[in-house]
Amino acid sequence: MRSLILIALLAGTTMACTASNQSAGAETAAASAAAASIDTVLNSPIRGADSARDRYRHPKETLAFFQVKPDMVVAEYAADAGWYSKILAPLLADRGRYVALGVSPVATSFSADRKAALTAFPNTYPARAATATGIAADRIAAYSTASVPAGMKGKVDRVLIFRMLHNMNRWGILGSELDAMHALLADDGMIGVEQHRAKANAPATYVDGSKGYLKEADVIAMFEKHGFELAGKSEINANPNDTADYPNGVWTLPPNYALKDQDKAKYAAIGESDRMTLLFRKK
Repeated sequence: MRSLILIALLAGTTMACTASNQSAGAETAAASAAAASIDTVLNSPIRGADSARDRYRHPKETLAFFQVKPDMVVAEYAADAGWYSKILAPLLADRGRYVALGVSPVATSFSADRKAALTAFPNTYPARAATATGIAADRIAAYSTASVPAGMKGKVDRVLIFRMLHNMNRWGILGSELDAMHALLADDGMIGVEQHRAKANAPATYVDGSKGYLKEADVIAMFEKHGFELAGKSEINANPNDTADYPNGVWTLPPNYALKDQDKAKYAAIGESDRMTLLFRKK
């Protein structure tokens, strides 16, 4: 009897190990397939000169850290038919869905013209993005956070925010925008953040958003306040050469060069900003 019990236990353990190995193998295969799809997009001629900045922005590694896969519904916040749009729209075109998520026009600091442009974003963006990305306009969904249809809520796998949190903060809409994204995400959905990073001891007046830099601890606390938990952090986009203390803010560095030719070689040698790369899960 003991032999039979031992055999049964061993058989159960073997089956569990086999199932676990199969699951791990499937995850590895899915990750490899996603990486291959991203490689194809990154090598596309439609990106033009954008690829020169891959060494600063590490798109392949960043999207892998955010666990973005080609069959997901992924929203790009403050989409501008630009750098990441030309990666995400083609990546998701065949098996997933690319959603351009526009800024809410509610900020009191916005001019009337800006509010009108943001209100019109869902109608104007698809055609503009189609020209930039090569993906047909009818395959690009566009909403503002204030105009997402009820049927879309709870259906998004990832929201990606690239270097925009400082603007959201200085416009006074960071909390309300995070609440809107929380409602948009599926139960297991996550937000990926890439943001210019201030030094931990930077004065409060430097990290209010007006200089482009935010403290990592402050960002994490804000997300936790609005129903998210930190799922991971990465130094993929770190730059230890960035002192993050420029009077003209992050725009002193490339690609903006706020001081134009003044000390341009010095700032070019520093490269783009030091950036936190964070992943938050909806609670």
